[in-house]
Amino acid sequence: MFNHYLYLCIFFITENHCLHGNNAVTSPCKSLCIFRLNKQAMPTISEKILTRASGRPANADDFVTAEVDYAMAHNGTSVLAVRAFKEMGAKKVWDPERIIIPFDHIAPANNETSAKLQRSIRQWVKEQGITNFFDVGCGICHQILSENGFALPGKLVIGADSHSCTYGAFGAFATGVGATDMAEIFATGKLWLRVPRSIRVTVEGKLAKGVSAKDMTLHIIKNIGSDGANYRAIEYYGEAVSSLSISERMTLCNMAIEMGAKAGIVPPDEKTFEYLRYVAREKYSPVYADEDAQYCEEYDFDAGDLEPQIAKPHEVDNVAGIGEVAGTPIDQVFIGSCTNGRYEDLEAVAGILKGKKVRVRTIVLPASHSILVRATESGIIATLLKAGVIIAPPGCGPCLGAHMGVICEGETCLSTSNRNFKGRMGTGGEIYLSSPETAAASAIHGKIADPREFF
Repeated sequence: MFNHYLYLCIFFITENHCLHGNNAVTSPCKSLCIFRLNKQAMPTISEKILTRASGRPANADDFVTAEVDYAMAHNGTSVLAVRAFKEMGAKKVWDPERIIIPFDHIAPANNETSAKLQRSIRQWVKEQGITNFFDVGCGICHQILSENGFALPGKLVIGADSHSCTYGAFGAFATGVGATDMAEIFATGKLWLRVPRSIRVTVEGKLAKGVSAKDMTLHIIKNIGSDGANYRAIEYYGEAVSSLSISERMTLCNMAIEMGAKAGIVPPDEKTFEYLRYVAREKYSPVYADEDAQYCEEYDFDAGDLEPQIAKPHEVDNVAGIGEVAGTPIDQVFIGSCTNGRYEDLEAVAGILKGKKVRVRTIVLPASHSILVRATESGIIATLLKAGVIIAPPGCGPCLGAHMGVICEGETCLSTSNRNFKGRMGTGGEIYLSSPETAAASAIHGKIADPREFF
């Protein structure tokens, strides 16, 4: 049984740009705030998953100790997690088959220090008997977990990386933690956390050609704000969301953290089950919110008239329509990352670049080895190479400003990644965020350009 609460509902009107695109209409967005007093709580997806994981009723704002289904730390965060694991006196991990260690940050190693740290983790993985180890070249951690069936509906998946919320695309409760928390998970398989309140985001309508899930995601972030969902779980609904492919849902959930969210979740459906048919690691039970589940806020959007969106320096919610920034000179285009390095993204880019030449240095990193192989076999990689694109090995690459695309003071990069903070891709420079389609069109023109001309 869930605790009993009474909900006092207060509607208020806020001024928002609700996906009116070219019309640039400022219209009221209706939000609903619920304050819990004392009636039966109708659980959200997050509350149900954390109830199952903790073995007790888990209502918003409760503190629970939950059993983790899968835990991930990449080569960047595993170093600190393993150090903390040893300092706390732990000897053996709780379950070597439920820990995943991918090498994707600064991979291959860019200097001797990186090489030594990676070697130390390889040794620890071997000592602990961890079977789910993915070395340099396998790809980005979030893509690896998704391709290999670790991200499953109803599961609690924790990663030592802030963009672990990506797995919510499969109906999992997935979130990122720090290295010390991950060390505790390594040792016990459990995580202590507060159950987040949930926000319901509904997006209706159909995206126009040349407008993608990334554009929809950026516009949602613009309206909710970079701190508008702090420690909240966002559930995504509506025609525009259900029509997204799995790859596009991963883009949507990947950037929930850019609003401060603890998790971003798309309820699983037939697309989810079909994707998981041959990759799921184990049986799973899909979880859905009750029909009258209680949300602390609700946002409604219409994607029908949305134009391509750009996040301007140096905040992810500093978003404008393409018409406002078109013509901005750029020095580099980066296409990849855990946000937009999937096969569909590369396919869209190749469709625009076919038979053309890029005017600025353009770096493409497939999100995984399997994506690179598939893109090679389908001819996509050949198309990109003929257009003058640089193909780098699967991994995070320049996204975190480590190597393979670092920019300097005075340079501007248009990136399909998820963050444009000052210094993110180097000590200087400016970063604009866009969809793969906009990135490809801009690479051709040498300046930010509207991709719809190619559709």
